[in-house]
Amino acid sequence: MSRNRAAVVAAVFVVFAVVAAYLVYKNQGGGGKNVSFDVTVTHADTMKPSELPVHQNDMVTINITSDTDGEVHLHGYDIHFDNSAGKVTTHTFKADKSGTFELEWESTSAPLGDLVVAP
Repeated sequence: MSRNRAAVVAAVFVVFAVVAAYLVYKNQGGGGKNVSFDVTVTHADTMKPSELPVHQNDMVTINITSDTDGEVHLHGYDIHFDNSAGKVTTHTFKADKSGTFELEWESTSAPLGDLVVAP
């Protein structure tokens, strides 16, 4: 292989490595943003949306409106939403743990959905 050809191959490799590193860095994490969800619980057994995706270190606000009096419990973060029918209950917290955390209707243990915290 000639010196010019080797130099071109090396330059192409370096450009490829730099672009790949930039793309990996750009798509990592993303935590630290303010994220808000407006959630509706119907008949104490259905939640829409049922999945709440965030990144670790996001500040998360969940606004729950229910057609039934009762408590929604966010496991893992141990947050309790004491709902009165037709009224909005709000909690804001930092998503400092990664994983999938269930929201349930406390009195019946009915699963409603999940908070999904990506690292």
